Amino acid sequence: MRTVKFRQIKQEIRILGIDDSSFSPRKTKSATLVGIVFRGGLWLDGAMKARVKVDGLDATDKIVDMIKSSPHYEQLRVVMLNGITFAGFNIVNIKKLFESTGLPVIAITREKPNLEDVKNALTNLPNQEERWKSIQDAGEIIRIRVRDSDLYMQTAGISEQDAEDVVRVSCTRGNLPESLRVAHIVASGLARTSGNTY
Repeated sequence: MRTVKFRQIKQEIRILGIDDSSFSPRKTKSATLVGIVFRGGLWLDGAMKARVKVDGLDATDKIVDMIKSSPHYEQLRVVMLNGITFAGFNIVNIKKLFESTGLPVIAITREKPNLEDVKNALTNLPNQEERWKSIQDAGEIIRIRVRDSDLYMQTAGISEQDAEDVVRVSCTRGNLPESLRVAHIVASGLARTSGNTY
């Protein structure tokens, strides 16, 4: 797979961070994805959102559509995800996301994913093979050290070193990139105010 080559990781590189709202599987069939555009870890430039099905298969396509329809698309340089699973087990294929948008993807978690547990959980869902392929396409889980804490990342379309540099540039107020930190705050607020009943 090709990679986007960065001559230099600028302090104001435009990053889209994406997280999902919490939801109650008994009350709703969908969840909100929130995208926050940050210039590095310094300034918030914009926001976007999409709806995805709980335990569905539409997260990758919905994120592609959200990005391509955004006025920020041409300025974006990197997409960051809070992991690769949203709305339960609606798994983002980060390889396809990169190929469809041309934007490198960095999926970040605070804890190392246990792939064996994930694989076992998928046995309760339809389309197991497609979901497992998306997990395998995410590639190696890479540990990095940021502000005395461990983060774990999986990447598509970007070298390990460039990805680590982007993460470090964007972690200005903690050990999580600002775009993801703010996306989580906004998504959590939406869940509380909407009740996630639709």
